[in-house]
This record gives sequence, structure tokens and C-alpha cells, in this order.
Amino acid sequence: MIQHAQSGICNRSYNRSMRFKLFRQSDIPEKYHSNFKHLYLDIAWFGVLSGTAVNFLNVYATRLGASGLQIGLLTAMAAIVNLFLAIPAGRWIEKRHTGRAVFWSSVVFRAGYLLWIPLPWLFDAQGQIWALTVLAFLMAIPLTPLGVGFNALFAEAVPERFRAQVAGTRNVTFAITYMLTSFGAGYILKNSPLEPGYQIIFAIGAFGAAMSSYHIYHVKPLQAETSALHPDPHPAPEQQADSPRGIKSALRLDIWRTPFRNILLVLFFFHLTHYLPTPLYPLYNVRVLNLNDNNLGTGTALYYLTVLIGSTQFRRIAHHYGNKKVTGFGAAGMALYPFLLTVTRNVWQFYAVSFLGGFLFAMINGAYINYMLENIPPNDRPSHLAWYTIVLNVAILAGSLIAPSITAVVGLVNALVIISVLRIFAGISILKWG
Repeated sequence: MIQHAQSGICNRSYNRSMRFKLFRQSDIPEKYHSNFKHLYLDIAWFGVLSGTAVNFLNVYATRLGASGLQIGLLTAMAAIVNLFLAIPAGRWIEKRHTGRAVFWSSVVFRAGYLLWIPLPWLFDAQGQIWALTVLAFLMAIPLTPLGVGFNALFAEAVPERFRAQVAGTRNVTFAITYMLTSFGAGYILKNSPLEPGYQIIFAIGAFGAAMSSYHIYHVKPLQAETSALHPDPHPAPEQQADSPRGIKSALRLDIWRTPFRNILLVLFFFHLTHYLPTPLYPLYNVRVLNLNDNNLGTGTALYYLTVLIGSTQFRRIAHHYGNKKVTGFGAAGMALYPFLLTVTRNVWQFYAVSFLGGFLFAMINGAYINYMLENIPPNDRPSHLAWYTIVLNVAILAGSLIAPSITAVVGLVNALVIISVLRIFAGISILKWG
């Protein structure tokens, strides 16, 4: 669930603060300090979770003997559930305090990571693979309102003029903890037996998940204030409140008759090309390049080192070029990673490709959510974000299931080359039609 958003004004003090004091907020009104601090700490602990349990899940499944289809299903389970629950989740969020709804969704969802830990004691290799798949399905139920609600909470908790700054700092914070924990996880796995090593990694991830939820609890929406300061230029249809509860009203199909339709379509193409190689990377890295867990952890650390470096410049670049252009060029630029991976022959080349890939990811990871939020009416975010969640999960589902089929026909290397070309077209579509 790649997670995360962000436009603002660049100045020299920001760059100095990023170098010397990550959480410096002297240029931000005091009333926003608490929200921003907890958003930074939330993503820091999420980086711990992502750098350990999430990062190595597919690698663990591969080492247990999972096929490409089984690895795809691990990702696809969440997408299947989200497709059915995104619209109800959006309506559920609309009727509740956004902060509390997001917090409790995160608690129930992340409790599932605790259940990964005892699996080696309970099942053989194939049993663990299917147990992880079932848990992914169950965890996706609370993940759906969490995914819909967090972007709404971010928009409500961070005024528009500070989003690029907060998003850039969140990206830096995430990169630091992801880099350190993935490197440490690789070291632990290298020096531990297979299953006990992964149990340690899963336990560290579960602790990070719990701490992330703790900080989400302290993020407070500022919706009343931001609505007063920034009147909605695109008010929701007046009949929405009094419309009959028919299927069209419940599904909010009217959103597809607005300009936001184009945003949904181009972001679908972007996410499809982003998730297509997800089940292919562990197969290529483990079975073609023969990388061990320490190599993979080091590669991930290098990737997020450059995410960290790139994120320090995100606000300046987004302010100069705009979130749409950064998203479009970033999507096209991400074609380099799978293409260069196909010509990689040793671990040092893998490290070089990982180092390069982080720069482009830093840009698009900060820009695409802001690009989307700029095109959503502030008083109708949950329904628009619910449709975005559906589009995202259709892309995840399609990518997870289509990629193994493409590989079966053209081979692993050719599949990665095709995906590289598709990523270029995804970037062009954002720039031209988004």
C-alpha cells in the first residue's frame, strides 16, 4: 500500500532546517505544530513497519517456495476487498470524526501483523503462504476505511500552503527509518535461521505499526478553519443531501461526470504500471540475480537513501513545476528502474540501480497525492477518495494478476521491459490528459 501528499513556498531556511533539524517548525504557526509533529512520527514508525515486515514479506514467501501467482495473490487480496468496500467506507467516514475513524481502522488493521509472528510454529511452508494470504484478506477489511480516511485526514489536518513542506518532511522521515530498518533487517536475516529470523522481523514491524497508530490518534482535523479560509470553489451538488437512496446515489456515480474523471483514469494507468512488477521483483532478485536477504536489505537502504536526498528538494521542485508536471515526469522516469534491473548482472549493479531509483520515487511519492487533492472539492473528499481507492485497488489487482501471465508468455526479462515502456506512456497520459 505504497502510502502517502503535499504544495508550498520554497525558501532557504527550509533547506537549512532539513539539513540540521528535521522537525524545526519556526516558520509554521504554533497551532499546527502538534499535528505536523505527529504526522512526522506516524510516518517514521510506518517506515519501521515497511522496512521490516512489509518489505520482506514477498521475499519470505519466495523463500518458502511461493509461485508468482501466489505472490500476486498476497497483494491482490487487499485489492479485492477494497473494491467492494471502498464506497461504503467512504460513506462511513463521512458520518464520523475523521481522526477517530482513521485511528480505530489503523488499530484493527495493524493488529493483523501480530498474527504473522507465530505462523512458522503452526504451519509448514505452503501452509504459511496460504495463511498469509488469508490474513491479507482479513486485514484488508479495516485497511479500506484507513486508506480512504487517511488522505482525507491529511487534507483536514494540514493547510494547503503547508502540504508540500509536510509531505517532503514525511518523505524524508520515512526514508530514514525505512533505510535503517531494512538494512538492519537484512543483517538480522543473514545471521539467523530462516523462520526465526523472519519472526524477529515481523515482531519489529508489528511494534512499528502500533506506534504509528498511536501518533495517528493525536492528529486533529482542522476542517472548520480551513473551510473558512478556503471556500470550496467546487461545491458538491445540492441534491446530494436530499437525494433518494438509490444505487446511483449510494455509489456517487455523479463523480464520473466531473473533471475528476480524468484524474481517476490517468492515476489508474499510473498505479497499474507501478504495481505490475511487484510480483516479479522478488522472483528476479532471488532466482535470477541470486541475491540474499542482506543484499536485498542493503539495496533497499540505498534506494531510500536517495529517496531521503530527493525529498529534501521536493518542496522547491513542486513549487516551481507544479504537482501535475512532477507526477507526470516522475511516472515516466520510473521506467528506468525495471529497465535497468533487466541489464543488472551482479550485486554491485543492483546497488547502483537501487541508488538511482530512489530519486524519481521521492518526487512522485510526494506529488501525486497533492495533484489529486488539488482537484477534489474540500467538502466532498471522502466520496472522491473512495473512488480513488477503488481505482487504486483495481490497478493493484490487475497488476498483481496480469504480471505473472505476461511473464509466462514473454519471460521475466521481457515482461520488465514491457512494463518500462508502459510507465513512460503513463507519465505522458498524466501530462496530456490529467
